[in-house]
Amino acid sequence: MPWRFWLLALCCWPLLLWQGKRVRALALRLPEASGERAGLMGQGPQQQLLICGDSAAAGVGCDNQQQALSSQLVELLSKQAGIHWRLQAQTGINSAELRQRLQELEAQRLDWVIVSIGVNDVTGLCSDRQFSVRIHALMQVINQRFSTPNVIFSAIPPMQQFSALPTPLNYWLGLKASQLNRQLVRTLDAWPNARLLSSGVKLTPDMLAKDGFHPSVTGAKHWASLIAAEIQQLHHSK
Repeated sequence: MPWRFWLLALCCWPLLLWQGKRVRALALRLPEASGERAGLMGQGPQQQLLICGDSAAAGVGCDNQQQALSSQLVELLSKQAGIHWRLQAQTGINSAELRQRLQELEAQRLDWVIVSIGVNDVTGLCSDRQFSVRIHALMQVINQRFSTPNVIFSAIPPMQQFSALPTPLNYWLGLKASQLNRQLVRTLDAWPNARLLSSGVKLTPDMLAKDGFHPSVTGAKHWASLIAAEIQQLHHSK
């Protein structure tokens, strides 16, 4: 763990603890987006797509799934293929809990799995080693149950830029998010069919929902465009 993370924790732990409790108590709690979580869109070559993960994938911050990541991504991909898609996401889950939920799905062949996970591992102060073990276990389930699909992990977002988080809590969690992203890169090196997608784009106010924590409609659209571009690049490179 970076020395800055531990130094900040040592110097500011009472403040960080108080801010964390206050954020949990006062945070605006938005529901998951309503609407369909599976379907078929587009014509042409058939592609099987699973989008899975946490509240961001579940569409928290958007009113309905048409505005959220899932539908926006499927709409982009369906311009060139018929997309059989499914969303398996739930607010509050971490990487270990996602593995359990995917283990419960029926085995099938998938072409693409999009994973949004890690924010709850950050807030749960998951260690680097524990996170690596969790991601390995998650990848094992994905490969075993879904016939070794192409897997794209979205990087944990820069939590220091979440407007819902006060300073220094935002900076401290941002350091933790960066560390787990680096661990994610190292862990995924062992899985040739998986990669990490990170844009490095600064979060602007219009990209965050009114809770200051989740993607807005604009943020979901930008996120979907990044994933679609990555899929197209991978598809053409084969």
